[in-house]
Amino acid sequence: MSTTLQNFGVPLASGSVSAGRGGILQPKARHKFRVVVTNFGIPTSSFQLTQQVMTVARPNVSFEPVAVHSYNSIAYYAGKATWETISLTVRDDVTNSVSALVGAQLQKQMDFFEQTTPLNAGQYKFQMLIDTLDGNDTILEEWTYEGCFLSTVNYHDFDYSSSDPMTIEMTIRFDNATQDGDLMPSPPQLSSSNGGLSF
Repeated sequence: MSTTLQNFGVPLASGSVSAGRGGILQPKARHKFRVVVTNFGIPTSSFQLTQQVMTVARPNVSFEPVAVHSYNSIAYYAGKATWETISLTVRDDVTNSVSALVGAQLQKQMDFFEQTTPLNAGQYKFQMLIDTLDGNDTILEEWTYEGCFLSTVNYHDFDYSSSDPMTIEMTIRFDNATQDGDLMPSPPQLSSSNGGLSF
């Protein structure tokens, strides 16, 4: 029986019939993911947060362009990289398990009762993993966020006209993010023909 599915997708080579179109690859689904935190609030209860996650952002990074002025022109090189904050929204369950976790993390960052703060950031920073799943237990990609802390927490409002669940929205600042599964390969060896001095 003939099929037309191999004709889906875009041509792989311009003007080449033999190259075909290659079909369409299955995309990753936005709803198949998992969030796991370590050293967040009460470490022994961190999986309770995983159960209540609603939305989370993947990372955004930007490089500061640095201008190099020459005789008649301006060239640029990539300066320091900045990871932007991400948002994590969870349901606030009736057992108060998530509220307790978030409250414990806030207290680690600053003791609101005693009005004191930790000696160093390592005492309150946590790590977060975001796994893209295949619908079962297989991880398709994994983002690791290191040096995380809560920069803002929004407990949202009550509303007599809504049946939606109560939520807690957290903005997370982190120091670095890496992508596992050979998705961030080592850079190729740079050519030494020009001494690596020009750009």
